[in-house]
Amino acid sequence: MATAGPRSFSAAEVRARCAQGACLVSCHRRLYDLSGFVRLHPGGEQLLRRRAGTDVSAALDGPPHRHSENARRWLEQYYVGDLEQSLSETVDEKEVAAAQIPEQTDLCYRTVDVEKDLVDWQKPLLWQVGYLGEKYDEWVHQPVDRPIRLFHSDFLEFLSKTAWYVVFMVWTPVVLYLSWVSYTSLAQGNTRLFSSFTTEYSIPVHKYYFPFIFLIGMILWSLLEYLIHRFVFHMKPPASNYYLITLHFLLHGQHHKSPFDSSRLVFPPVPASLVIGFFYGVLRLLLPEVLGLSVFVGGLCGYVIYDMMHYYLHYGSPKKGTYLYGLKAYHVKHHFEHQKSGFGISTRFWDYPFRTLIPEESFKKED
Repeated sequence: MATAGPRSFSAAEVRARCAQGACLVSCHRRLYDLSGFVRLHPGGEQLLRRRAGTDVSAALDGPPHRHSENARRWLEQYYVGDLEQSLSETVDEKEVAAAQIPEQTDLCYRTVDVEKDLVDWQKPLLWQVGYLGEKYDEWVHQPVDRPIRLFHSDFLEFLSKTAWYVVFMVWTPVVLYLSWVSYTSLAQGNTRLFSSFTTEYSIPVHKYYFPFIFLIGMILWSLLEYLIHRFVFHMKPPASNYYLITLHFLLHGQHHKSPFDSSRLVFPPVPASLVIGFFYGVLRLLLPEVLGLSVFVGGLCGYVIYDMMHYYLHYGSPKKGTYLYGLKAYHVKHHFEHQKSGFGISTRFWDYPFRTLIPEESFKKED
């Protein structure tokens, strides 16, 4: 049975759809509908809106940004057909008004050719990826725009997904309560540093020190965020180890494969509570109880801010020139091109001393 070829679009059809709010662009006569992607674009929604109805071939090569192979592959999922003629040709306004507006189509699943891909997308992926072996690392870093199912069990699948506001609702009351407990405990004047070694030279910890201790906890979290992201989430599992590949995909690989799956951008509270409890126990061993709690609550606040920022860097549309605008572009580069650098998420600070900063692009003038 013969399959239908790509559909052809006239300039009138393209202009009519753009006039109705769609964002169609062309690249070498291939037409793409970016309407569902405009808010996610790291350059901002307005940048894509301004390019609606135009050819973006030159823009893909930059400046200001040369798009990666992954970005060009990502673009192909929004392919809807070919142009019949150049958009620069004059089209009579009556023809535009009379143009037939094609139905909106769901383009979300066109990234993956189910017959050629290395996994079966109709089945849970978690138990398949371990068999990819040496092909896993390349496969997992070729992002797609489609939801991922991990488990056969609906219950486990439900637990593996989390809306962004759940993190805020669960952990913010904990941060506020523990902050109050820490401050009132320090106010009693019984907390002293180094008291386990000496009473004569121990240092009293006053209640007014709490904001500074809290800030130290947040700074320590930012370092921990970097270290976990770089050395745990971006470990390269041995190609021969099915279980380590599966673990890597569960922890972080799934996020790189589907970076805009909104239900998998923040940590589910249940596994997060286990990790948080572990670090609380470590602080209890190293520091006096109230002092350790004060550092811990600062770190917990840092974690909540990190998770909220991470979601926003994927789904937000920050204003050009702001701190978050630059951070969003930085993080998207990590996903699409620089997977071995750019490990800072809420801040780039730790990428400087650890020498993993994503280099700035430079464009040489051609003769």
